[in-house]
Amino acid sequence: MAKQLDELLHHDESDDCPVCRAQNFVDLALVPAVAAWELNNELPRFSLALHGAASLLGIMLEEGVARDELDKALSELLDDVERQIAEQETMGGPPQGNA
Repeated sequence: MAKQLDELLHHDESDDCPVCRAQNFVDLALVPAVAAWELNNELPRFSLALHGAASLLGIMLEEGVARDELDKALSELLDDVERQIAEQETMGGPPQGNA
């Protein structure tokens, strides 16, 4: 896997980690904003997530990241997400916000 993608997948998970800050931003700001945008504009659920992700990945392809490297990285990320979901279900579900 390309060094750049590997660094994005295997980071130090410290308070100063830029990858962790990016993950937090996505979880706390982008995910709720996308869900609200879909709802308020009567778009199909997950349509922005799916097409937005594809467009962003397309930019990575244009920048020279190989398709097989993206496939490997996404597979690893989705494996991590599935593990997190299983852990959350074991613990009684995802943390509940106050929004």
